[in-house]
Amino acid sequence: MGDKSAIEWTDATWNPVTGCTKISAGCDNCYAARFAERWRGTPGHPFEAGFDLTLRPDRLEQPLRWKKPRRIFVNSMSDLFHKDVPASFVDQVFDVMDRADWHNFQVLTKRASRMNDYVWHRYGYDELPKNVWMGVSLESAKLERRVHVLRMIPSTVRFLSVEPLLGPLGALDLSGIDWVIVGGESGPGARPMHPDWVREIRDQCIAQNVPFFFKQWGGIRPKTNGRELDGREWNEMPVGYRKGAVP
Repeated sequence: MGDKSAIEWTDATWNPVTGCTKISAGCDNCYAARFAERWRGTPGHPFEAGFDLTLRPDRLEQPLRWKKPRRIFVNSMSDLFHKDVPASFVDQVFDVMDRADWHNFQVLTKRASRMNDYVWHRYGYDELPKNVWMGVSLESAKLERRVHVLRMIPSTVRFLSVEPLLGPLGALDLSGIDWVIVGGESGPGARPMHPDWVREIRDQCIAQNVPFFFKQWGGIRPKTNGRELDGREWNEMPVGYRKGAVP
């Protein structure tokens, strides 16, 4: 984690919170938990407490020290809107994002309702800063409510991370959505992803003029089966975005 990332759709990760708890099937083989638990009990290691939820105030100002503009994935090792993260600490995270306006911050959560409550409490009817992108993660059709909640948030960029995709999503209403990322599961016990599930989402993105990003097929390692879908890579980004710029 830090000012460089191997995640294809971002440039850097920033983790002022680490650790989480599982809330849906997409969490079953969580890569972050697997990584963190390897170090549980190792004295002095950042993950000495494994994947227990941990606030890390010493990391809050990291993005302010990164002078080159970049896309920053917020809390790749946690969920900012976990119920045990105090609202006062979430405030501090948003304060930094407000100040570091030369970066684009990608805030992704499975806890859409708390995210919505927080945003409306902080911003009311005002639009979020243009450099703060808000997204939700879902892995199956039964979680589509997260998409409906996301639509209520006054963000310049709203995005979906459909990873790991565990089944067909069916018909999608992508109104108000600016970007869709799809990926398969990786790591031990990775559940397979059928190509037709991905094609169905891609085709709906094309039909509804929503940028589509295909991250990976997954497997024992993230790059095991590559990133091509029907003979090409899909690396579309939100309309108006260019690397290192606020849309």
